[in-house]
Amino acid sequence: MTLEEYRKTEEKRLEINIKHMEKGVRFADINTAYIDESVTIGEGTFIGPCVTLEGNTQIGTDCVILQNTRIVDSVIADRVEIQSSVIVESSVGEGTKVGPFAYMRPGSRVGKNCKVGDFVEIKNSTFGDGSKASHLTYIGDSDVGCDVNLGCGVVFVNYDGTNKYRSTVGDGAFIGCNSNLVSPVTVGEGAYVAAGSTVTEDVEGDALYIARARGVKKQGWVSAKGILKKKRK
Repeated sequence: MTLEEYRKTEEKRLEINIKHMEKGVRFADINTAYIDESVTIGEGTFIGPCVTLEGNTQIGTDCVILQNTRIVDSVIADRVEIQSSVIVESSVGEGTKVGPFAYMRPGSRVGKNCKVGDFVEIKNSTFGDGSKASHLTYIGDSDVGCDVNLGCGVVFVNYDGTNKYRSTVGDGAFIGCNSNLVSPVTVGEGAYVAAGSTVTEDVEGDALYIARARGVKKQGWVSAKGILKKKRK
């Protein structure tokens, strides 16, 4: 790109941002927002620094799109807050909070008033109204109902090395921390999966599912092995 081409590109970018400002969009800094001409943004929405909005993206009214967020060919409803996240070919429902550091891959549909927290990845999945995945979770090729809680470290194990499989989690279910759902499985409405479980079969609604090895304690084993360093005085 020549200097003259760069200047023209920057002039066009600022022109697009100013048009959005004239329609009621607020910017932290119009010089650090990168918005394609095809993007639409509703009145009252705030755009933070280093935000990139691409393709046929539609942003609703009164949203907060904070720094370092990239959104491509996606639909974001009203009053959504997104922090430092990437959303590609997906949709986010009204009042939902995304991020920081979330990744929504193509085919993801998140409902209203949800929480998609830090280091949560969603791919080709639905996530019902009011459901929460607050941190460190992978939701792949699955359908999660409404008001579901996914604990920290939950993984939908959707790939066996050859094929991908789909799982379903019913409304109101609770999936405890560090659990694996080995697809294809169905967890029924209101079921409870205990933390640390690996689910390899369907779980009926209102049932508790526990899949753990029983803990064993061997008193004095550490001293006998002599594997720990002595504490400094």
